[in-house]
Amino acid sequence: MSEPTTLKPERPIRRFDVFAEYRKQEEEAKGHPEDEAMGYGLWVAKVVASRRFGGGKLKEHADHKEHDGKEDGEAARRKMLVDGKWHALDGEPQTDALFEQEIVERMGHPFYQRVFAPAIEDARKAGKSYESIRDAIRKAWKPS
Repeated sequence: MSEPTTLKPERPIRRFDVFAEYRKQEEEAKGHPEDEAMGYGLWVAKVVASRRFGGGKLKEHADHKEHDGKEDGEAARRKMLVDGKWHALDGEPQTDALFEQEIVERMGHPFYQRVFAPAIEDARKAGKSYESIRDAIRKAWKPS
């Protein structure tokens, strides 16, 4: 459960943060390792943000296609990744360490671990879509 009044984020929580965490948790639920799920969540959030705001510099990665899940499709997908696990944007691998830096450290580790991630998990378990929670879930989370 979350601690809505005792812990505050260090910086404002963005839709981007909610989306990246939501997608990270979806990937973990599919059985992907946590480190890869973190990198994927960050990568897909950046791709979506670049599309929304007309960013052209991520175009080469915005057309990424998911494979059909067959063994040869998985092998082909892994060949497209840096070290077989990271999507890259502008030549920079979107790793778990980058997720930690750009998402977790930005809001603060205690807030992320005890409030943010559990709240996203609770919403997902309740069957709520990202679109239904992206604003409401972060409304009360004001920086200290």
